[in-house]
Amino acid sequence: MFDWFRDLSRMERKGFYGAFLGHAVDVFDFMIYSFLISTLLGQWGMSKSTAGAIVTWTLVSSLVGAIGAGILADRYGRVRVLRWTIIVFAFACFLCGLAQSPEQLMLFRMIQGLGFGGESSLCMVLVTEMIRNPAHRGKYSGFTASSYSFGWGAAAIVYALAFSLLPAETAWRVCFFLGILPALVVIYLRRNLEEPEIFLKSRAAGGQGTALSGLGRLFRGPLLSRTLLCSLLSGGMLGAYYAIATWLPTFLKTERGLSVFGTSSYLAVTIIGSLIGYVAGAYATDRWGRRLTYIVFAAGAFVAALVYMVIPVSNTSMLFLGFPLGILMQGVFAGIGATISESFPNDIRATGYGVSYNAGRVIGSLFPLSVGWLSSGRTSLPIAIAIVAGVGYAMVVMAAMLLPETTGMDLGQAGGGEEQDVAPLAQPAGTVA
Repeated sequence: MFDWFRDLSRMERKGFYGAFLGHAVDVFDFMIYSFLISTLLGQWGMSKSTAGAIVTWTLVSSLVGAIGAGILADRYGRVRVLRWTIIVFAFACFLCGLAQSPEQLMLFRMIQGLGFGGESSLCMVLVTEMIRNPAHRGKYSGFTASSYSFGWGAAAIVYALAFSLLPAETAWRVCFFLGILPALVVIYLRRNLEEPEIFLKSRAAGGQGTALSGLGRLFRGPLLSRTLLCSLLSGGMLGAYYAIATWLPTFLKTERGLSVFGTSSYLAVTIIGSLIGYVAGAYATDRWGRRLTYIVFAAGAFVAALVYMVIPVSNTSMLFLGFPLGILMQGVFAGIGATISESFPNDIRATGYGVSYNAGRVIGSLFPLSVGWLSSGRTSLPIAIAIVAGVGYAMVVMAAMLLPETTGMDLGQAGGGEEQDVAPLAQPAGTVA
């Protein structure tokens, strides 16, 4: 089952470890806010709409950071730019712990978004370019993406410990402060990491043009449809995830009346399921193909969310239902790094990824805001979560049906060239074209 991982070269493994931990820290710093919303609602008296808006503006700024980091990475290297992105978002997370008002917190979260957007995008570009065997690209990027579960889990653990040991008015600040510590480990892991060979060959070939011309290529010709569809794909899955994950701690605490420890235990089941979902999705995306994997997991995630949020069940039943919810909700993400990387040419891949994935983030950023708006006197919180998540998963299915199947393509040869449609070099068993 893990022969593909044992066959990785030393540099492929080093790239994986650095991207895995960097992405996990990235997720911790982003997700820790979702655990603190209920506390900040009481501490500052801010509305649910304001709480959702903070998430929205963080994700909007991530688009700006991702585009800038992508342009720089296409010119100067993925590794070099990654060393700076993690410093930006980790330091900004620390600043969030010093905030004295919702306005200050929003500002610091927007600064965090600049580094957050670049880090998460470039991590996936780096690992998809480093893997030599395209038959394993889905697994390689999927296992890297599974670090999301570890970052999310770390946020849940820190939240539980901080609020059990410290008063609430201090605990939420400590949760933000701790985000800077693991970033130091990531910087250490990346100190001798080499650039992917695909990037070095592309840069040696020259012909990159200006930063604006590279960005402009994403919005004309065949690349325009790929940019739009990749944005729709990522926007749907991210929006559905943000709608559920951002408001899930508040739902468990306010709607279900669970304590801090109770909330953490329910989230732990969902997070464990999410890790298994990433692994299952990673293998499925290489075995079934990207398209079928997205459709199956998105449809399943919507059904699971509907049952979890809307169907009246006991708290004990909900505890177990969190497991399949986590599997399906996160398994849909496993192939996204490979799909977007396979959709753009080598010389603007980081820019294309940064634009598409983070435009998806901006689209997705409207989802937690929509949940907050709907649940502010218009409908109940669980109904709002289910409705908004359903819209996101419908977007995933639609984009997956329209995007070309790219499983097995050679990035070194085609790289999503602009003159011809993307086509896989080998059709894996079980793939629906």
